[in-house]
Amino acid sequence: MKITIITVGKLKEKYLKQGIDEYIKRLSAYAKVDIIELPDEKAPENLSEQDMRIVKEKEGERILAKINPDDHVIALAIEGKMKTSEEFADTIDKLATYGKSKVSFVIGGSLGLSDEVLKRADEKLSFSKMTFPHQLMRLVLVEQVYRGFRIIRGEPYHK
Repeated sequence: MKITIITVGKLKEKYLKQGIDEYIKRLSAYAKVDIIELPDEKAPENLSEQDMRIVKEKEGERILAKINPDDHVIALAIEGKMKTSEEFADTIDKLATYGKSKVSFVIGGSLGLSDEVLKRADEKLSFSKMTFPHQLMRLVLVEQVYRGFRIIRGEPYHK
């Protein structure tokens, strides 16, 4: 399986980079994982609704340019479906079983994802009703993908 994580914004925090690198190393036994980091749009604190939409659209265009037509796209979105780790593992397993071996996860910038990206997504996934920094979501996502492969293979992993 080939997994691509398309994400907006640069990861600066060393501790997050170390955690992500560790899980990507562990994942290499199960899948090829690439992270595509796209620049975020400058967005001052007090943006109007229209300015927010414009920022998300510009970021969305960059995201869509990195998605291949045959990719199964899973957008991380607060309004997405919440799953247990076992249900998420089942999703990964079914994708592999039914020939969807190229999966792209999309993590938006601080304002979220554009409507165009959400329309392109084959599914929307939520890790919580809470809002998390998009940089932290990278680490949470790669850990859950790793956990998913361990579950699929029936291999032990701490709970």
